Amino acid sequence: MAAVTSWEGVDERLAKMVSEANLDQAPERRRVREAFKDVQLGIDHCLFKSLVFFYWHGMIVQQFGGMCCPLAAYNPEHALVLKVSFIDCLLITTYITNMFLKGIAKKLASSGYGVFALDYPGFGLSEGLHGYIPSFDTLVNDVAEHFSKIKENSEYQGLPSFLFGQSLGGAVALKCSYNVLAYKDKPRLRTALELLRTTQEIEHRLEEVSLPLIILHGEADIVTDPSVSKALYEKARSSDKKLCLYKDACHSLLEGEPDEMIFKVLNDIVSWLDEHSVRRVPS
Repeated sequence: MAAVTSWEGVDERLAKMVSEANLDQAPERRRVREAFKDVQLGIDHCLFKSLVFFYWHGMIVQQFGGMCCPLAAYNPEHALVLKVSFIDCLLITTYITNMFLKGIAKKLASSGYGVFALDYPGFGLSEGLHGYIPSFDTLVNDVAEHFSKIKENSEYQGLPSFLFGQSLGGAVALKCSYNVLAYKDKPRLRTALELLRTTQEIEHRLEEVSLPLIILHGEADIVTDPSVSKALYEKARSSDKKLCLYKDACHSLLEGEPDEMIFKVLNDIVSWLDEHSVRRVPS
């Protein structure tokens, strides 16, 4: 029997549930996620306690590669759209059931952006072996398919659209640009090989990045080397590019940093989005 880890604010029953759960498959991940929902919402974090206004369009399930993957959408409240005549589209290429990333989506929605997100197969509440990526190209195709379906919606046709990716999602967003519950254990061998192959491919194709982009990286990041972001900025063919480096910040810029840093990063993101969106004031 696995040793029970104790966490501040988590009772023994929930801690035991996690220690005994096999999170390899989606049903157990969904059960644990539901049990911990109130605990996570009670975390003293700026993304959870900020006052935001948005419309939650619920969660639907879509088939990707024969597996069921949750999709979610957040749109601005009408009162916040008075300064613009449409909703900007933003697709978060990461898993939506991470509570911190849901907080980011809500913050962006409160700034006037429609946010659409999905759980990758094998991540969050999606079906599939936890943290397992048999093919990175297939993962990218899934995201591209989701993105295309959003753009086909008559409500969003003709609107500016952006891809937002954090960590693994950043690699997915880059790969997509060529085509126009967090996993805590060690990477599975196949996943590690796919990430290595994809990283090498991206490094050899940096010059092909021609779309406008903003790159954000913590200078103290020990998970991904900031020098790679610097190389992307220097080599990308795009004439519209911006690199933001944050002193003393680590890998998860919008989660584990002090409130001041999180708000600075979010403000940099929203400012860049605003600059790249056509704003029309209703008459």
